Amino acid sequence: MTRLFVYGTLKRGCKNHHHIAGQTYLGEARTAGGYRLYDLGDYPGMVAAPDDRDGVTGELWEVDDRALTHLDDFEGVNEGLYLRAPINLVNTTASETASAHTYLYARATAGCAVIGTTWTE
Repeated sequence: MTRLFVYGTLKRGCKNHHHIAGQTYLGEARTAGGYRLYDLGDYPGMVAAPDDRDGVTGELWEVDDRALTHLDDFEGVNEGLYLRAPINLVNTTASETASAHTYLYARATAGCAVIGTTWTE
């Protein structure tokens, strides 16, 4: 099982949630500072931003290996769109876990608008 932080269309109530439905929702979560969300059109992308102090809000999930493989494909890991990487979390409401994996946007964000801490569909 892998703990996974999601911040965009995979969140509950969002258009791509069905890709993670059936896995275990652990609660609301926020990354430590150092990450920023960008508007990529129909979905957001989170990138490392050393000057950020606020972090990004989202949800913490526990996913099995089969779901993780599917999510890697869905997020375009093999095409270089996103990369799955470990991050630190703060203020998790459902557990004491201080880290999880997430999908970081792996392409340039020049010309993309900064969203802030929370993406809403």
